[in-house]
Amino acid sequence: MSSMRGVSRAADEWSWSKEATLPNDAVIGRQFTEEFFERLQAEHWPNEQIEGIRLAIEEALVNAVSHGNGGDCEKQVFISCKLSPGCARVEIADQGCGFNPENVADPTLEERLAMPHGRGLLLMRHFMCRVQYNELGNTVVMEKFR
Repeated sequence: MSSMRGVSRAADEWSWSKEATLPNDAVIGRQFTEEFFERLQAEHWPNEQIEGIRLAIEEALVNAVSHGNGGDCEKQVFISCKLSPGCARVEIADQGCGFNPENVADPTLEERLAMPHGRGLLLMRHFMCRVQYNELGNTVVMEKFR
């Protein structure tokens, strides 16, 4: 999986990290990230920020499993979680062909309000301070600053 370097100012100061390549299953991804949320609580991150990070990760995982990997159980998802005193960073990569996030329709447009899907990227951007994709569009790095 490709990694994007230089995204965070805290890159040399990570106090905790965990990464894995997992089966293409959002439930397994959620189980993997539980330790990250426990760590955020132990480090006294505000509950509102933790829940926002949780929602952003959930959306990114569903996107990777369902859209990126197309639900293909033969594919995998890479997840990396890192924490420093002032930054929570999550990287999620799939084995799909990628996409251009700029080409995703705005879910707040009148004609899209009733659609049941399409709000994941908006939520990720809302709850995280920084959301960046690699050039291919199959890896997202999200950061939240305390």
